[in-house]
Amino acid sequence: MWRDIISLLKGASLCQEAFEESLQMLETSYGMYTDAVAALHKEGALVDDIYQRDRQLNKYERSVRRKILTHFSVSSKPDVNLGLVITAIVIDIERIGDYAKNISELAVELEGPFDALELNVGLRHLERLVDGNFADLLLALAESDEDRARGILKRHKEVSGTVERHLKSLRKGEVLSGDSALAVTTALYLRYLKRMSAHLKNVATSVVNPYHRIGFREKKKT
Repeated sequence: MWRDIISLLKGASLCQEAFEESLQMLETSYGMYTDAVAALHKEGALVDDIYQRDRQLNKYERSVRRKILTHFSVSSKPDVNLGLVITAIVIDIERIGDYAKNISELAVELEGPFDALELNVGLRHLERLVDGNFADLLLALAESDEDRARGILKRHKEVSGTVERHLKSLRKGEVLSGDSALAVTTALYLRYLKRMSAHLKNVATSVVNPYHRIGFREKKKT
C-alpha cells in the first residue's frame, strides 16, 4: 500500500511536501528521544530546547494538515486515501515527541545519572530497541520497505512484553523494593518507552496495511 502512495506522490506536489514534513517530524522526534535518554543518563547536556522542538512538531503537524486539506480542495482528482494516511501518521509522530519531553522531565528531576540497579541492563536493551525502530522507520517510510516495517512490529512486541514483565516485578516488590522514588521513576520511564514504541509501531503499520488497518496487526493474505 505504501509503495502505491509513494508513486502517487510524484504527481502531487502538496502531498509530496506533506510527506516530506512528516519525515522531518519523525527525524525531530528521533533527535528528541536520543537527547532525552542521554540527559536521563547524564551522558549529554541537559535538553534545554526540548519544549521548543516539541512546539516545532506541532507546527509541522498543522502544516501537514493544511497541505492535505488544500490538496483535497484544489485537486481535480484528490487522493483521499493518501491524505488520510499522512494525516493519520503525523498524529502518532507528534505523540512520540510528547513522550520524549516526558523523559526529559524525568532527567530534570534526577540529581545524578539514572540508575535502575537490577533493571539497568533490561532498560538499556529497551532503549536500543526503540532507537532501532526509529532508524528503521525512517527508511521504511522513505523506501516503502515492508520488511523493515515488519521488523518494527516484531520488536515492538518484545518491547511491550519486556516492559510489562518489569512492571509486574515492580508491583510485586521483587525489584527496587527499598527505594520507592526510584521505583516510581523507573515505572514511568518504562511506560514512556512502551508508548513511544507503540506509536512507532502504529506508523510502521501504514507501510503494510491499508488505511482502515493503520495501528492494527497486518492481516495475512489468504
